[in-house]
Amino acid sequence: MAKPEVHVRSVRRRRTEPLPPPTSRPLNIRNWLMYAGLATLVASLMLDGFLRDHPQHPLPKLSYAVEVRSALTEVGDSLQVVVSWDLTLSDPEGRPDSVLIKVTPGQGKRAVLAIQTPNQLSDTVYLQAPQRGETLAGLSCVATEHEGYPLDESCTPWQYVRPAAAAGETVSQIMIKPNGLQVDPDVGGRCAQWQRAHPDRSVWIQVNVTAVPECTGPNRKPAVAQFCAFAVLPGGKRVKTATSSNNSYCDELFVEWSRELYS
Repeated sequence: MAKPEVHVRSVRRRRTEPLPPPTSRPLNIRNWLMYAGLATLVASLMLDGFLRDHPQHPLPKLSYAVEVRSALTEVGDSLQVVVSWDLTLSDPEGRPDSVLIKVTPGQGKRAVLAIQTPNQLSDTVYLQAPQRGETLAGLSCVATEHEGYPLDESCTPWQYVRPAAAAGETVSQIMIKPNGLQVDPDVGGRCAQWQRAHPDRSVWIQVNVTAVPECTGPNRKPAVAQFCAFAVLPGGKRVKTATSSNNSYCDELFVEWSRELYS
């Protein structure tokens, strides 16, 4: 009996070869710099917050008034005085119980008093306006009131000028414009010294509004004033006087004054 044929297929094993090592990517220096910058920023913010919560220098115990200023304006027959101030930093417990405002309209005259809450930083009082040709020099003071402590007062002087002029034989009336102006005291004679050192220069940056620093007083008002004189002739015609001619500031005021006739 014949043997059956058996076919044997040879099976070749696939040789497993090791995988090639992964290629390393080059470092992205730009990304690392960005991460380092962000980390530095976060650390700085954390340090700043820590210092704010733990100040190296503790705040003063009490708060006091500083930067006292006055702004003066004619309102009818009265002089409106707006007094403003600021308060120094302190612990919350050091806030004043109240703020006392005292405005003295000249030496030897009775002061006008007012009281404000510590949350307010300004107040308004009214004085009698000076007469024509007079200057009213006064003092504004602000004091913080703390229970059990003496008053601590901060004061700033001020002036208000109302010029006057007499009419001559050839004119019916002399008008001075503006009617009055707040003029700061020339503390230490700084403005007069500046004018002597600069005889060919004007103190004005904007006339009757801002002047050079040497001619700006404690209320941030000029230490000098510019007034213009206009005349009314017997026939009613309005003209500029010689002292107010060839002056651009007086020219503007003259146009405004002339328009008042028709307003």
